[in-house]
Amino acid sequence: MAARAKPLVRPALDSDADGIIALVESCWSEYEGCVMDLEVEMAHLRWVASHYAEAGGGAWLAVAPGGASPGGTVVGSVAWNPVGPGTAELHLLYVAGPARHRGLGARLVRLVEATARRRGADRLELWSDTRFLDAHRLYRTLGYEKLPEVRELHDLSHSSEFHFTRSLAR
Repeated sequence: MAARAKPLVRPALDSDADGIIALVESCWSEYEGCVMDLEVEMAHLRWVASHYAEAGGGAWLAVAPGGASPGGTVVGSVAWNPVGPGTAELHLLYVAGPARHRGLGARLVRLVEATARRRGADRLELWSDTRFLDAHRLYRTLGYEKLPEVRELHDLSHSSEFHFTRSLAR
């Protein structure tokens, strides 16, 4: 299976849209009620590289060799952007089921942390759907603190999100 080989992590391209969309849809399909609206709520997945670059950040993919795509199969993603003085936000952390529990999620988070730190951030925050319990365990393992606030997105999936933060100061 493609997910068994160590994936190559590389910057995302807008032309990776099909692979990113398939990854996110696959991950969301594990949770009852999670639906993807590519017209409004997740339209940025069609041009993920441009979207995060325009926001001052970036996006990466983890690609395993093989699969239907000549460039490999997208098995992970992550993105970030600055959100205020000294603060950056992590987005789009997804790892395909067969590629989980091998350190890929942590590797992608650490990439964002290092990049944000180099760009002047001393704090990284993120919002995670309350249903994504495996992700919450990963964030806690990596030193993120779950804050008491919860935000309601009023989206088609009826999402509520927990807020996590971590100091990037050395």
